[in-house]
Amino acid sequence: MAPLEQADVWLFRLLNRELVHPAADDLMVFLTNGRLSWHIFVLIALFIVARKGKNAFLVILLALLAVGLSDFVASGVFKPLVQRIRPCFALDHVRLLISQPRSYSFASSHAANSAAVAVITWICFHRGAVVEKLFIGTMILYALAISFSRVYVGVHYPGDVLAGMVIGIFSALLVYLLFSWLLKNIIQPRLMRKGSGIHG
Repeated sequence: MAPLEQADVWLFRLLNRELVHPAADDLMVFLTNGRLSWHIFVLIALFIVARKGKNAFLVILLALLAVGLSDFVASGVFKPLVQRIRPCFALDHVRLLISQPRSYSFASSHAANSAAVAVITWICFHRGAVVEKLFIGTMILYALAISFSRVYVGVHYPGDVLAGMVIGIFSALLVYLLFSWLLKNIIQPRLMRKGSGIHG
């Protein structure tokens, strides 16, 4: 086993078996399972609508596109490419708190997707009021908590989570940069031509 992989396994055992508490188990299962925490996403969407109004659709669309890209890269590219076995199936005495299909481990799509949403949130709200900055901080903490929960419940190594977060960050940045390019070079010029044609 390579030194980097050994460190990853050591850190996984520390977070999954040593730095645990029964009182945190239910919280980690809640965070890691979207079917249990779906109402949090509804609250996030409602906040975006309340703060952005008619522009909320664009923010939510960018977030969905970023999640789609990050999920594809993590699950559609890296998992079949790397084919890393999940720790709950590769190691002994893992605290497995959820049922887990035998899909590959690297990289974590949960970490990728939550990081992508957090970055889009930062891009769209970082110049806003104090309440919006607090929203950004909450979304970042939420993404980190989801990522940590994947190790805590026994289905990902820390390296899987770290890679997923990097994928999510770059996916969100790429989606935003592509949108900005389209807006500047295609959408706005066409709107200006239509406007000049109407007034001409």
